[in-house]
Amino acid sequence: MVKTALQIGSLSLKNPVLAASGTFGFGREMARFQDLSRLGGICSKGLTLHPRAGNPPPRVAETSCGMLNSVGLQNPGLDAFLRDELPFMRQLGCAVIVNVAGHSTDEYCEMCRRLDQTAIDAIELNLSCPNVREGCMLIGSEARQIESLIRQVKLETKKPVWAKLTPNVTSIADMALAAQRGGADAIVLINTLLGMAIDHRTRRPVLGNNTGGLSGPAIKPVALRMVAEVSRLVDLPLIGVGGIMNGQDALEFLVAGASAVEVGTASLIRPAACQDILAEMQALARVDGVDDLAEYRGTLQLWGG
Repeated sequence: MVKTALQIGSLSLKNPVLAASGTFGFGREMARFQDLSRLGGICSKGLTLHPRAGNPPPRVAETSCGMLNSVGLQNPGLDAFLRDELPFMRQLGCAVIVNVAGHSTDEYCEMCRRLDQTAIDAIELNLSCPNVREGCMLIGSEARQIESLIRQVKLETKKPVWAKLTPNVTSIADMALAAQRGGADAIVLINTLLGMAIDHRTRRPVLGNNTGGLSGPAIKPVALRMVAEVSRLVDLPLIGVGGIMNGQDALEFLVAGASAVEVGTASLIRPAACQDILAEMQALARVDGVDDLAEYRGTLQLWGG
């Protein structure tokens, strides 16, 4: 058997395949299609301190090699999550990573302080949602704000803190180094790319919010480049995400420098995608004569040195 277990800082995972935030809800629907205990973990739908209705419809549009979404962080709020969803997630048999988004540093800190008292495994700071006009996207586009926020959040919790960064910046390297200086335990790369779809007949954007986040196979080359770039600059574990549709895609992210991957859009197309991708990774490793998936990690050799 190919070994799959790994460490992300202090957190032990049974395997490197996690369900990405926003595409898996809290696991209830997907539990009908697969044994979620076989996953490395589930990243919850993005949570805010208070309930959020999200953006006006239409919220989703198909594009070439991907999709645009503009859900706008619709969620039940932290209180409802702790009461109604976390008990369910805890009995799934995989790691629970809670994705949190705030309008201010105070909101992030309050959420992390309260989550610190729960049985979750890690906190994923959403510093990158392109579908809201305030809060996480503004913080995530400035290195100084990223560093400051993570530094303050780390005072509120002993849980591992993962920083999920946006690709919609001039320098992903600057943002990743800021996250490391702030004390992040891991970095998640990347969230969606800001995009637009237009209906030529109505002369209007397809999405009710005008723009949305582009995900799916179209963004994989961007995500791979950013993971490879950041892996050479920081001493933190990286979680790669962006366009992973099969086991080969996932292994490419490990080679680029990621320790684990998150699967998003693929789960909307094939509900059991996470489970399938893990099996494909192991099958490919056997063909390659690799005994442990960790052997792929950070083995990229660039041309020209």
